[in-house]
Amino acid sequence: MVFVTVGSQKFPFNRLLEQIDGLMEKGVLTEEVFAQTGYSDYLPKHYAFAHFLDRKEFAAWEEKAEIVISHGGTGAMIGAVKKGKKVIAVPRLARYGEHVDDHQLQIIAEFEKQNLVYGLRDCSELEKALQFVRMHAFGTYTSNIDRLIADIETYIEDII
Repeated sequence: MVFVTVGSQKFPFNRLLEQIDGLMEKGVLTEEVFAQTGYSDYLPKHYAFAHFLDRKEFAAWEEKAEIVISHGGTGAMIGAVKKGKKVIAVPRLARYGEHVDDHQLQIIAEFEKQNLVYGLRDCSELEKALQFVRMHAFGTYTSNIDRLIADIETYIEDII
């Protein structure tokens, strides 16, 4: 099962949703697909969708999925990676009116360096990305939050 999330920014992400529909129409993508489409005005023809999901619904679809196709938002990617999902990350780009700038390119590049996601530069390469992630063993996300909290506690103790 493939879960698609484009986030909740007040910008459309039609080019990704259209590409997925095209792959389904061609029979390349055959498994169940469900998308959270946000403010996109493209209405998928070959897969189920909802514009917005509450936290419980989002978690249920993400849990059910083997592959998550996500925009390049940090929260969406980390959430999927923490659950052991294979993630294809597609940046929202300013030139298409999908975001105010191209910061998602840098975020995705950092996640790729750590072998946590497959970063898609062009939606036309989605078929190749799907083939790759099905066979690839990704790394495991390790949070540094415990170490950060310990460092802060040590610092506070030292100044008291």
